[in-house]
Amino acid sequence: MDTGAVPKSFHRSTAATDSHRHRGSTWHRSWPAALGVLVAAGTAYGLTDARAVAPIVAASGLVYLAAGASGRRGAAWIAFAVTFALITLQKFVGLDALPWLLALAAALLVVGIAGRRSRPWWSFPLQAAAMVVLGAIAFVALQLNPAAGGLLVAAALLGHAGWDIHHFRADRVVAQSLAQFCAVLDVLVAVFVAVLALHS
Repeated sequence: MDTGAVPKSFHRSTAATDSHRHRGSTWHRSWPAALGVLVAAGTAYGLTDARAVAPIVAASGLVYLAAGASGRRGAAWIAFAVTFALITLQKFVGLDALPWLLALAAALLVVGIAGRRSRPWWSFPLQAAAMVVLGAIAFVALQLNPAAGGLLVAAALLGHAGWDIHHFRADRVVAQSLAQFCAVLDVLVAVFVAVLALHS
């Protein structure tokens, strides 16, 4: 009798387990991109003025600032939830989201300065500087005509997509899932906004 033989059922069970793990691993890697596509589609829905996307430029800086100010990567996802709620209210209720986003950014700047929790030390100052630049771009874009403002928004989002990719590769400041999600969202919305602006 060959006691070393392995039952076929064991091989089938192992193959099924490996297949399940592979599917789980694939989903773990791809869900942020899928969420980015979904949010981008929601952003594009009903959009007629490219400048209306300007708050997303400020929000893109805010989520990173939240992580930098608190020293916690997970804070970026919480900040995203808040910014998503504000921008959704703007889209469907008419709330002016940008002042609220800038006020939150100012509060986070105070928290970051008081707490000094960021590691490495330059993480918070870098995110703070990015927030100032992105907030200013969002404000200026709203003062321009639809074509110019929309193109400025698109350029800012494409620039921030590069920021996302850098942080994803470095695995720093925010979770890689957040960086991947933001990169997909930024690129898709930037392309849509640029096309809309050019046809304004």
